[in-house]
Amino acid sequence: MASCYVLAIDEGSSSTRAILFDENGVAQAEQSQEIHALFPQPGWVELDPVAVWQAVRTTITGVLAQRGATARDIVAAGITTHRETIIMWDRATGLPIHNAIMWSSKQTDEIIGRWSASGMDQEFRSRTGLRNDSFFSAGKVAWLLENVPGSRSKAQRGELAIGTMDSWLLYKLTGGASHATDFSAASRTALLNVNSKDWDWEFIDMLGLEASLLPNLLDSNSHFGDVSGTVIEGADDNSIPILSVLGDQMAGLFGQACLDKGDAKNTYGTAGVLTVNVGAAPQIMEGMSSSVAWSLDGEMTFEAEGVVFFSGKTIAWLRDNLGILSSSEESAQLAQSIPDNGGVYLVPAFSGLCDPYWDRNVRGTILGLQLDTTRAHIARAGIESMAYQTAVNVETLKSGGLEIPALKIDGAAVSNDWLCQFQADILGIPVQRPTVVERTALGVAHIAGAAANLWNLNSISERWELEREFEPTMSHDERENLLAGWSDAVTASQSLPPRRI
Repeated sequence: MASCYVLAIDEGSSSTRAILFDENGVAQAEQSQEIHALFPQPGWVELDPVAVWQAVRTTITGVLAQRGATARDIVAAGITTHRETIIMWDRATGLPIHNAIMWSSKQTDEIIGRWSASGMDQEFRSRTGLRNDSFFSAGKVAWLLENVPGSRSKAQRGELAIGTMDSWLLYKLTGGASHATDFSAASRTALLNVNSKDWDWEFIDMLGLEASLLPNLLDSNSHFGDVSGTVIEGADDNSIPILSVLGDQMAGLFGQACLDKGDAKNTYGTAGVLTVNVGAAPQIMEGMSSSVAWSLDGEMTFEAEGVVFFSGKTIAWLRDNLGILSSSEESAQLAQSIPDNGGVYLVPAFSGLCDPYWDRNVRGTILGLQLDTTRAHIARAGIESMAYQTAVNVETLKSGGLEIPALKIDGAAVSNDWLCQFQADILGIPVQRPTVVERTALGVAHIAGAAANLWNLNSISERWELEREFEPTMSHDERENLLAGWSDAVTASQSLPPRRI
């Protein structure tokens, strides 16, 4: 008798995972593989799309073997990926014409500056809910058309396709049969009009892009195509429908059961991302971006979002680049070994600062060093920076009229109790950690399973269980003093000469 699994593909900035969830929504097997960014020039960050695809195939094969599952055991698949990264490929050969340009890459700065000088900044904000910034996908599309020989003419002839990472994986998983994306991923390209809820064809023309490149827009719980038998043996005879696609942060928001307006979560991954459900209409507020959270059966839910470029990556930087940590876990031990931060602040602006500052020229800095400063102070400052940046984004949401009574948290870093408690203290609100902290894959798997009639969409709330709630214990004065110190540190970083790349 065949088993009943939902296959979730979770492709991130530094690794890809495949997870099998059973009919109760419980993860039964997982395989992961690292992927490595490329740095062809200073400030450029790219990925090899073929290597990413090979990693996805490897993890799928591995997770099926781990569980002894075959194509007939998989009732549905779902895909969640990191966002904003862009890939352009040849429709005939299926090969990319250039590396994928990652969300953190700065190679589009000249294009962004050109658009800004022509008065496009407000057009981006009012039409897409985003900014004219190299972080988003629009400039990456323009860069490929302007810098890859022959790409413009090929695009005009309809020979090329473009998409975010989800579109690329859909295309490969379906053997080239599907060129599509969902509204959540599309809303991070700066090409989707959040008011009309469609590609902004007029704006795309204004930017000098080629409309024929774009994927089809589908609801997040649509039938995106079927997995090819060349990917999973037997899939041609035992159909595996791909029934959900979501951007990773939106999948995490759903996986955290943030289904009502005002529900908020923060993910501490490579980057840190605060997302809050704002309901059925977009809400554009100063310092935040506005995106589609998900579109289910024709009904859209929107989110407001604050991105921190470097969250957990900051601890990895202290370990790998500075060598002051032997492991990420040691950071918590060092933080607890001293009574306070000793006035040391680390501003991890390695690619500038994102929300709510939007200053890409800021340089990363460590401030407040004294003769008695130790590696423990620097490690603690690294952890604290994760919480400070989240706190500033929460405060920005509150200033925009959203009440955040509590914050759900997820991501690998939340296994650090010291971070969780400090986050609650610096926010002044409860921080809630679920029993299962990896919510991204669970979110997209749950939507796929609901589309396959394994359960209903709202049952995600029943599956959310609190493992621990961290209540704030810090005094108001101490909280304000620490936040003032962080603000001063950011201001000092902004006063340095602009970065040169």
